[in-house]
Amino acid sequence: MVLIWRKVKGNDRIFEYFCRTMGNDSKENKEIVFGLSKILFWDVDPYSVDAEKHAAFIVDRVLQMGRMDDFKAIKEYYGKARILDIAKNLRYMDDRVLHFCSVYFNVPLEQFRCYTLKQLNLSHWNY
Repeated sequence: MVLIWRKVKGNDRIFEYFCRTMGNDSKENKEIVFGLSKILFWDVDPYSVDAEKHAAFIVDRVLQMGRMDDFKAIKEYYGKARILDIAKNLRYMDDRVLHFCSVYFNVPLEQFRCYTLKQLNLSHWNY
């Protein structure tokens, strides 16, 4: 898939054809997925990821494993309000990601679903 993408990237007509054959007429919808780091979608076919249908999946991957460039790209595409809404409803977030989102969006930790779930499921002592 990577070799095909490199050949297709330079020619917009071929790229639009691939978008249409994959069941999506929106060129921008696929460009956001291919504009992100390749390591984010190591276990899925990037052609099958739809930016609107799988917004929570994309935001979760970028928050958990993405770089700052990836975060800026999804912020430009989705906007801060939608990213915050998705982040608030995620069931799991690493502590560093949770605190980053809390500080960046200026929202208390208690408003995040994953923080509430962590408080309910107490773990053993961390030595």
